[in-house]
Amino acid sequence: MKLNQSFDVPQPVDQVWDFLGNLPLVAACIPGADLTNQVGDDEYHGDVIISAGPVKLEFAGQVKIASKDDAKKVLVLDGAGADKKGRGNAETQLTIGLQPLGGNTRVNIGMDLQISGAAAQYGRGLVADVTGVLVDQTAGSMKLRLAAIADGRDPMAIDAPKSASGIAIGITAFFRAAKRVFARFFLPYTAAPSR
Repeated sequence: MKLNQSFDVPQPVDQVWDFLGNLPLVAACIPGADLTNQVGDDEYHGDVIISAGPVKLEFAGQVKIASKDDAKKVLVLDGAGADKKGRGNAETQLTIGLQPLGGNTRVNIGMDLQISGAAAQYGRGLVADVTGVLVDQTAGSMKLRLAAIADGRDPMAIDAPKSASGIAIGITAFFRAAKRVFARFFLPYTAAPSR
């Protein structure tokens, strides 16, 4: 499934680009993520823990930089992991593009996600909502760490976000789903233009 998300950070594009080039620093922004071992210049092994409803998934896997375009400010990451209890697998290609907005930066994320096993049973809507919550939490942590860099502080001294909570994700995902249902039934219908 393909998912897209954007958020803005109050830092110049070159500073955000330098930040994205440091995978351990980026991973420190993701709730439940921990890079445990560097196995190459642009490849790491690590773990991701996600609780979604009654299922707690603990993935062990790897992430590597597939391509990096300094001129266009586009980074492509390939990641793959398997649940430690054998309940599923996940593969993703993450494309991160930066767009300058004056002194600020818009971060555009495109994710091509393939999941199997326990996580796949929830369906596209819930997976999209859970991913959206995780991206929001990641963006918040990234903003704090970028602000620390701008102030000359150690970005790794910022408390890491806790592993993604099933309750918090479930509540937020429920409200996102409810909003979609409300919009479908109560907002005016607009017919597609005829040819």
